[in-house]
Amino acid sequence: MSVQLGMPGVRDEQPAVAARRRPTRQVMVGDVPVGGDAPVSVQSMTITPTADVNATLQQIAELTAAGCQIVRVAVPSQDDADALPEIARKSKIPVIADIHFQPRYVFAAIDAGCAGVRVNPGNIKKFDDRVGEIARAASDAGVPIRIGVNAGSLDKRLLAKYGKVGPEALVESALWECSLFEEHGFQDLKISVKHHDPVTMVAAYQLLSERCDYPLHLGVTEAGPAFQGTIKSAVAFGALLWQGIGDTIRVSLSAPPVEEVKVGIGILESLGLRKRRLEVVSCPACGRAQVDVYSLAERVTAAFEGFPVPLRVAVMGCVVNGPGEAREADVGVSAGNGKGQIFVKGEVIKTVPESRIVETLVEEAMRIAEEMGTEVAAEDGEDGSAERGKVDVVTA
Repeated sequence: MSVQLGMPGVRDEQPAVAARRRPTRQVMVGDVPVGGDAPVSVQSMTITPTADVNATLQQIAELTAAGCQIVRVAVPSQDDADALPEIARKSKIPVIADIHFQPRYVFAAIDAGCAGVRVNPGNIKKFDDRVGEIARAASDAGVPIRIGVNAGSLDKRLLAKYGKVGPEALVESALWECSLFEEHGFQDLKISVKHHDPVTMVAAYQLLSERCDYPLHLGVTEAGPAFQGTIKSAVAFGALLWQGIGDTIRVSLSAPPVEEVKVGIGILESLGLRKRRLEVVSCPACGRAQVDVYSLAERVTAAFEGFPVPLRVAVMGCVVNGPGEAREADVGVSAGNGKGQIFVKGEVIKTVPESRIVETLVEEAMRIAEEMGTEVAAEDGEDGSAERGKVDVVTA
């Protein structure tokens, strides 16, 4: 069930100033518009062998459930290319084929019904004499092509020219390849200029946005493990998206791809570029706290996993900021001394023992959901309470 903000009983609080989008042309990746006035979309990439159709489709299903809108699959071999028709047909979201070195796989991907193809200028030499054929095939099928420049595979000619992988080299590489397709009248393109360093990456996209109006796919490549990669991606994407630069994003993490999607969606929500889902506001704890805020916040977050209504839930353990933050939330608690004041819509409705805080917050949130016509059922914990369980959505 889709629940939108702006519904009665839910605080629709987006940032007072939203990022302006850079005007671009628009391409269609399957049924997902990219660029123009379309919302910024979230992508990821499967890590299964593409030739293993069942495993790849299972991972695509997991990504789809997490909110992924476009998925990329690697096609390094003929077996992978042979698997594309079934994957493209059964996937619920558009599939992009990631092609390197072998032009024949581009044609295989287009014939298989893939929604897009990604090629890399670093190995374009093998594609040079086939660009016209690729452009015609993609144009006839209505399939866009992403020009994907990576710092780790930059054309040696540009490395020699610039002496290093900097913004100018990345941008020249991308625009050079675009020009090859433009010579054949093909402009159904989107571009990425990825680098592992957020500062270099941001500078490259800023320069690229000044020199073309193609939609841009943002990425910090080889960003690292989950924590480091999340920081790098949030910093770089935030800087660019706030300037209106970026039409689709992929967070690259050394972590399961579902985590990439979660981080990407969180970045868009934090910038007001996507309607916020349920949000837990909790204090960082300090010497004033009279409750284990870390544990309480974790239990509240776990209990509300999957909650279908975009409420703001405050978990506070300080007499200084606690009541004010809890009052601003849809439901909240200001806890201490073994008990918690429960707030609903800015009013204190009761005080409960610390052991019942999570259970009570879930109950009050359910009441709000039910008033909106959304029925939510709680899984019982071992003690029979909803405190240890998660909520399940039940739609009439």
